[in-house]
Amino acid sequence: MITISPSILSANFLKLESEIRALEQAGADRIHIDVMDGLFVPNLTIGPVVIKAIKQISSIPLDVHLMIERPERSIDSYIEAGADYLTIHAESSIHLERTIASIKAQNIKAGVALNPSTHESVLEYILDDLDVVLVMSVNPGFCGQRFLPSSLKKIAAIKAMLKARSNTTCSIFVDGGINHETARHVVKAGACGLVAGSYIFQSGNYESAIALLKQT
Repeated sequence: MITISPSILSANFLKLESEIRALEQAGADRIHIDVMDGLFVPNLTIGPVVIKAIKQISSIPLDVHLMIERPERSIDSYIEAGADYLTIHAESSIHLERTIASIKAQNIKAGVALNPSTHESVLEYILDDLDVVLVMSVNPGFCGQRFLPSSLKKIAAIKAMLKARSNTTCSIFVDGGINHETARHVVKAGACGLVAGSYIFQSGNYESAIALLKQT
């Protein structure tokens, strides 16, 4: 079964609590929270205070994606706020291994995200330490962008890297432009987790949209 992590960046923030409860009832496996700093990506979103509030009402894991510069300076704040999965960008941390080690030392699942133009080879010396690789299939920063087909080659390459190492514990997730059509392609390429925002929140029926993605 495919793991579905709806991105609340596409939710109605005026009724965020009811949106999260609706996602849980609809079968979501995780809640994906995009943190943007206006520097690493051209947008600003939410921080630890809101995540802490979400943690108090969520019965499923929080999947926090840090699209911020120098994440090593603030990972403790996000862990304390309630992140169960914490993903940082390979492009944003000079000492990537050290930052991942710091996350895992606190018994938090650690992930690395790759922008569309970042080659998968940057994972070579860190892959065995990861719980998640998040392949960005759009350029991060905004909702509703079109899926980039070039990500399929990267997904397949990372899947091959994991297979070559007999690594069965690291999951490949894909984020950006996911719908029931693009989901088929990324799952075929090797992904086992999908982050979807607009597709779910604009569907009119969260349960049906999530079910379609899980059946991919």
